[in-house]
Order: sequence, then C-alpha cells, then structure tokens
Amino acid sequence: MKQIRPFGLIALSLWLCGCANTMKAEQPVVPPVANKIPHQLTIHGVTRTDDYYWLRDDSRSDPKVLEYLKQENNYTAEKLKPFNGLKAKLFDEMTARLNPAESSAPYKWHSHWYSRRYEAGKEYPLLERADSLNGPAQLLLDSNERAQGHEFYTLGDVTLSPNEQLMAFAEDTLSRRIYTVQIKDLNSGKLLDDVLQNVDGAGLAWSKDNRYLFYIAKDPQTLLGYQVFRHKLGTPQTQDQLVYEEKDDTYYISLGSSLDESRIVLSCESTTTSEVLVLDSSAPLGNFQVVTPREEGIEYQIVKHGNDYYILTNWQADNFRLMKVNTAYASDKRKWQEVIPHNPDVLLEEVLVLDNFLILQTRENGLTHVVVYPAANPNNGYELRFDDPAYVVGLGVNLNQHARELRVRYSSPTTPDSTYLYDLDQPGKRTLIKQRQVLGGFDRRNYQSERLRITARDGTLVPVTLVYRKDKFRHDGTNPLYVYGYGSYGIVIDPDFDDAVISLLDRGVVYAIAHVRGSETLGRAWYEDGKLLHKQNTFNDFEDVTRGLVAEKYAAAGKVVAAGGSAGGLLMGAVANQAPELYLAIAAHVPFVDVVTTMLDESIPLTTNEYDEWGNPNQQSYFDYMLSYSPYDNVKRQAYPNLLVTSGLHDSQVQYFEPAKWVAKLRDYKTDDNLLLLNMDMEAGHGGKSGRYRRYEDTALEYAFFLKLLGIND
Repeated sequence: MKQIRPFGLIALSLWLCGCANTMKAEQPVVPPVANKIPHQLTIHGVTRTDDYYWLRDDSRSDPKVLEYLKQENNYTAEKLKPFNGLKAKLFDEMTARLNPAESSAPYKWHSHWYSRRYEAGKEYPLLERADSLNGPAQLLLDSNERAQGHEFYTLGDVTLSPNEQLMAFAEDTLSRRIYTVQIKDLNSGKLLDDVLQNVDGAGLAWSKDNRYLFYIAKDPQTLLGYQVFRHKLGTPQTQDQLVYEEKDDTYYISLGSSLDESRIVLSCESTTTSEVLVLDSSAPLGNFQVVTPREEGIEYQIVKHGNDYYILTNWQADNFRLMKVNTAYASDKRKWQEVIPHNPDVLLEEVLVLDNFLILQTRENGLTHVVVYPAANPNNGYELRFDDPAYVVGLGVNLNQHARELRVRYSSPTTPDSTYLYDLDQPGKRTLIKQRQVLGGFDRRNYQSERLRITARDGTLVPVTLVYRKDKFRHDGTNPLYVYGYGSYGIVIDPDFDDAVISLLDRGVVYAIAHVRGSETLGRAWYEDGKLLHKQNTFNDFEDVTRGLVAEKYAAAGKVVAAGGSAGGLLMGAVANQAPELYLAIAAHVPFVDVVTTMLDESIPLTTNEYDEWGNPNQQSYFDYMLSYSPYDNVKRQAYPNLLVTSGLHDSQVQYFEPAKWVAKLRDYKTDDNLLLLNMDMEAGHGGKSGRYRRYEDTALEYAFFLKLLGIND
C-alpha cells in the first residue's frame, strides 16, 4: 500500500548570527498537504476521482488519519493566534450575560411542580421538583455529577413514571447520539440495576402500571433508531421484548405518550410520509395498532381527546388541515370530519386539544401565530397578538387537558425568551411568568429588528430578518453584515433571541437571517421549491439576499460574512463555489459537502432517510443534479473567501471526513492567499461542545474570526 508522505507545520527555527547579538527569525507557518491517493467512483457512466477518500475511517482510530487531523488543528491554532485575544474577550462577554442561577418556569404534572436550574459556574442543569409552586425543592438529578470524568456530556430524554416514583433518563458521553438509559428511584434516591444500552435518546415511554419502559434501539452501523423494545423493571436488557421493528430504512421512529396518558404513541416518519401506531398504556403486553396505514405523500399526527383523535394532516391539504374522528374508525379516512379547513396561505404546525379549547400554532407570512378556539365552536377563534416586527411564538409546556390556562413561549431578536400564561376565559389577558435574564447591561431598547423581502433572480420575494444596534447602524451602505442561512428539511430558522449576537450588534454589525427556500417559512410550497430538483433555489436565494442587502445599503460590499451549519454548511459550500466574490469570510460548521458520495453510501448514518430530501443518486436524474451543486465535487481553481470550517470527530449526522476532504481539496485548488482553517473537535460531535458555558467557545471563535477580518478588533 502506498504510504502517506509526512505532513505538518514547518517548525519555528532559531539561528544565531556570527556576532554578539542573538537574532530570531520565524519561517511562515505552512498548511498541511494531504496526500493524494486516487479513488475512482463510477456510476451512470460517470467516473469521479476522489483523491482524499482515504480520510474516511469509520473506526476513527487510523493513525494516519488522526495525524493529519492533528496537523490541521495545529495549523489552525497557529493561524488563529492573532485572533485569540479577541476570542477570549468575546467569550467573557457572552458568558457574563448569563444569569448564574438561571432557572426554568416550573410546571405542574400530577402532584408536583417540576423545574430545572443552574448553579453559578456549573455547565449542566439540576432537575428538581416541589410539592407546591414555592415549596422546598427535591433534587432529582445533578447533571454536573453525571458529567464528571467526561469530556462530552448531554442529557437526553427524561421521563417520569405515572406514579412519579421512578425517573428514566438518557445520557450520551461520546457525542454520537447513542444513549445509555438509567432509572432512578426517587424515594430512595438510588439508581436501579436496570441499564439500557444503545438507545435513542429522544423516545422513552412508561406503561400505566409503572412496570414497563419502552425505548428505541439504534442500528450500530447506520445509527438509525429502528426497533422498539419493552423493558420489564428488574430484568436484564437481554430479556427485553422486541415489540416493533421498522423495516423501511427511509423512516425515523419516535416514542411518546398522549396528553391523557392513555396511549403510548409510536410515530414513523419519512420526509414525505408518516404513520402513527398506538398502544393502550394500561395493557403494555399488547401490540401496537396502526391508526391509519402509511400512504406515500400523506403525513399526519394525532392528538387524543376522550374517544376521539384530532388529526393534523396534509391529506388533500398542502398546508395541512385539522380533522376529527372516533378512535374506533380512525383507519378509514372517509370517516374523518374536517374541523379546521386548509388555507393555502396558512401552515398549520401544531395543535393542543383541551376540554374546552382548541389551540393551533400556525405560520403565516413567515411568522408564527397562536389561535384559540372554543372547542364547541372552532369557527369563532381569536389570535394572541404581539408587537415586534419579527418574532417567534409557540405552545409551551401544557400538560393538563382540563386546563383553562395556556402557556406560551415568546421571543424576538430584541426580546429574551419569555413564558406567558394566558387566561383562556378572558381573551388577551396574560401574565409574564418567566423571562430569561440577560446581564451585562443589556437594554432591548437599544436594538431594532426589521422584516423585509428581497427579490431573487426569478422574481421570488425572499423574507429576511434583520437586527442591529440603533446607534451603530447607518443606512448608507457602510455597515458590516453577517448573513445566516439554512434552507433544508422544511426547518425554519425563526427570528428568536440570541444573546451571543449582541457582541456583533454592539460592534456595528448588522445581523441577517435569510429565510431561503427549502424551509417552511412561507408554507409547504416554500419547502418543496427548495428541495430535490429545485435545490439550486436555496443557493440562489442566499446569494440574491446578500446582493439585495448591499444594494439597499444595509451593508457594504467587501464587509459581508456568512455562516451556516450542517445542511446550512452545504449552503455555505455551494455559495463559496458559485459566488465567492460576495463574501469576505465564510464559516461552515459540520458541513454536508460531499453530497453525491454520501448519498450513494447506504452504510453512512442517515443516508437512506434523506432520499426524499435530496433525491436518490442511484437514479441518474438525481445524480446529475446533485453533481451540479455538490460543494466537494465543484471546487474550482479560483479565489475563495476566508474560510473557517469546523467539525467533530464523532459527528453522527455529517461524518468528519466530509469537511476534512473538502478542506484538503480546497487547499489544492484555491488560487488566493486567504485563510482556510479546519478546526476538528476530537471529542465532540454534530452539536459541538457540550455545557452551558463551553458552547460559547465555538461561537466566540467564529465571531473573532469574522470581526478581526472585518478590521473590528474591539
């Protein structure tokens, strides 16, 4: 086998001249050069040569690969030395805004009030409960103790048994989103001997008798949750019973419980199709029953109320409508009765059914809304009103189906996360029960948000959210601009509050979110027009928003930076290839950039689930289209912006070798002297660093990178 030639930094040299004075000279820091080992990939009569395919190591233990990543990190560390002072200052700023004793708004479930809080300097939350709203708290779990000895830690699903005496909780200490579940006796405070391995961290459900716990097991190769097991307390995991297996690897599965706790709900979802199964929680040894069989292109979700299911579905309704049916006849769509009709201008996103009220979360003109209807008369509703030009509102923690009050979450680019309690019998009457405290002298009156539309090249109006500091902003085309984008899976990047962004705004940077096609910002059609064979619209929209903001004098040409992560990293890679002249610098986080190769490899986690999003390249039409925009395949011999690329060795969503290969190829092709830095976190995964404070390290790095390049040193 051909060996890899040495890589690395050229060490700093010290030499002595032949005189009395000692002189020091520094040689330039040279980036690593990845060895080229041609690997040919042929399909549909097209042969692609991937010189850096060797960087893929599924075991993450190949010394040659690890050495190369180490050299990249060393190079990045050297080149970032001039940025470190600003990075440290930004980190201190960001963490100083945190309330050391921050806590959540308590909510009542059964006979206790539950909440979580932080202690000063601690990275992870404490989970607590009390017998009354202001009563003394019982500590349920200290995540800081659980995280000791682990470089990475995240707490997944936490589920209480119906009798409130047992707590199951999921933990990941590797950042591969493979969880271990343990069960705590809340009376004795001791952990049970039951330990469940290789579990999906977002799907635990108890039986009504508190004796059985249902969980989702993951495929160790693809990392897909595909099997549901029933665990009997006091028995080893090897005796757990398989109660469901998803045979179609284009589907995700999830577990939960109905609001009335009478049903365990199993949801199976692909990108375009869904199916729901239910199990009577009082009969845990029974079988899951399908509510209505999956049908290609039909999505639905259920909410149980009494003997009825309320069904939110896109059946004959692109933007979804709300139906109702007796549980005994749910499998027959002919028996479904329409409650809230389809509106082509309003996307129905979520429904909450209470005894006397029907509450919908909707999206219209890009903004979320909450509408309240009397259950007896769903034609006579009222909307909760808010004043910010850009905001996000959604249903909060509402666990009592008999309630006459509603919790609502609210945030805007200038308003910290807030929880309101609405009296549903008195429309418009609300009480602020919790708002996140932002320290460091923050005053929301100093900032302004705007909502505007920019015309894309095909005439489509693309929504944009802007926020800036009033006394720093000049509408004369001189401001630096930060543009963020995502644009995939229908996911909306809502205009909520981000305390880290204050560090940009206070330095005169205008912050923009480009709500490009591929999200559901403007409804289902907006999503459909930015996926599959329409994906190019996502990239065009982002570029055209950038040009439009410069043309409308919100920003200066030459002072624009951009960022995106995961599928947003794909967006960054595409625009870097297509319109590099628009951006001074780009940050691509955990970027999905090797689209064709990844989507042809079904052994890679999540590949098959993504066919309905990107297409299946085994079909030539999709292969050709993907190949036309795949960032890795379209690297050119041209000048590129300054690039900061971040990833995690243990990433379960976008494998580390995609950004590693991309950077290696860019080094070989780019014709400029701009920075190209790969920062590979050897301990983290897709979400970056864990911890309340540590997560700001990555943000401080990105902001320091941008600000220094913009000439803003303080």
